[in-house]
Amino acid sequence: MQHDFAPCTYLLASRRNGTLYVGVTSNLMQRLGQHRNHVVPGFTDTYGLHHLVWFEMHATMREAIIREKRIKKWNREWKIKLLEVNNPDWRDLAVDFGFEPIRSPYTTPPRHPRAGGGPADEA
Repeated sequence: MQHDFAPCTYLLASRRNGTLYVGVTSNLMQRLGQHRNHVVPGFTDTYGLHHLVWFEMHATMREAIIREKRIKKWNREWKIKLLEVNNPDWRDLAVDFGFEPIRSPYTTPPRHPRAGGGPADEA
């Protein structure tokens, strides 16, 4: 049996209350690396879904796939309730596994005080 084989169902988000993606994998760490490094073009890459907000381990891939298919049929509200039970702040759980934090494209980068554009420049 493969050493890294660990069936898992997971949810990725673009940001808090953003776009959600339900996936399944046999190696969560490897799959997160693929998502975060834009290895496979597709839905998650197009919509910036790189934040791991929920995951669930399973004994077999069959169980993980069944769970994924079931969750994919749920409405958005149910998915949000599922993830907020253990992650009410929508933290990026991948950071807990050693991945670098991902800066959200929806936040404004801090400005250097000398970069201009502040109230002193308007006078």
